[in-house]
Amino acid sequence: MSESYIQANGVRLAYEEFGSASDPAILLIMGLGTQMISWPLSLCNGLASAGFRVIRFDNRDIGLSEKMENAHIPRAPSMLLRTTLGLPLRVSYTLDDMAEDLIGLLDALHLNRAHLVGASMGGMIGQIATSRNPNRILSFTSIMSSSGNPKLPGAARKVVRTMVKRSLGIEKPNLKNTMAFQRMIGSPGFPESDEELRKKVLDSVARSLHPEGYSRHLAAIMASGSRVKLLKTITAPTLVIHGREDALVPLECGIDTARHIPDARLKIIDGMGHNLPEALMPRLLELIAAHVAT
Repeated sequence: MSESYIQANGVRLAYEEFGSASDPAILLIMGLGTQMISWPLSLCNGLASAGFRVIRFDNRDIGLSEKMENAHIPRAPSMLLRTTLGLPLRVSYTLDDMAEDLIGLLDALHLNRAHLVGASMGGMIGQIATSRNPNRILSFTSIMSSSGNPKLPGAARKVVRTMVKRSLGIEKPNLKNTMAFQRMIGSPGFPESDEELRKKVLDSVARSLHPEGYSRHLAAIMASGSRVKLLKTITAPTLVIHGREDALVPLECGIDTARHIPDARLKIIDGMGHNLPEALMPRLLELIAAHVAT
């Protein structure tokens, strides 16, 4: 499977397709600074075998999609300080822009309607797109995401410390440190071997390394604020999946997301953290396929 490229919302996006073009479409939206290859092939092929046209893509400014080369590069300490003081953030683009990229991709592929599945930041982008385009979205699945409600708890302290150290350059994101961080936020009930984790990290770096895009994605999330009012307007059938052991986006965030979306179904998975390990794919495939099929 090789990438294709398409112009969507004025941005060149890289994407891949699985399954038959005549089947109902499922669009997979990945999270913060993360490339589309983090959607496991077993999930993509499994959904295709279940009778769906599966499309995964790189969000703008990451992977092989267009980079915002001349855009402002925000710094995490500055963003945290301004957020604490209630000051506006300087952002190059917003989650709303990224939601428009998604709809632009559907337009460019001549898809009138599609199912959306978003992970983490991808779930936030999916929330916006689903709310504002009710006639385009057949169903929505939110995985390990959040409503942006400021009353919700944040990431575990050890996770925050590591992220701050990285943003300040105290801890370099080398192979060892990246693997350690992935284990920190990963799924204790679905552990990955060192070999599996090493391959994921190295494959991602070999394909594309663009930390500036990560910083701008983070700024877009922080500037988004609460989407609670937006969630209340969603009419598409919605499934919210969240791990009980998520150290980056705590379980309360998934519960809150489901609470505010009318008639949303919540599925809490014991042992799941903030990743998509191969051992979890049969369960996720079952949940997503059953949801979109109905």
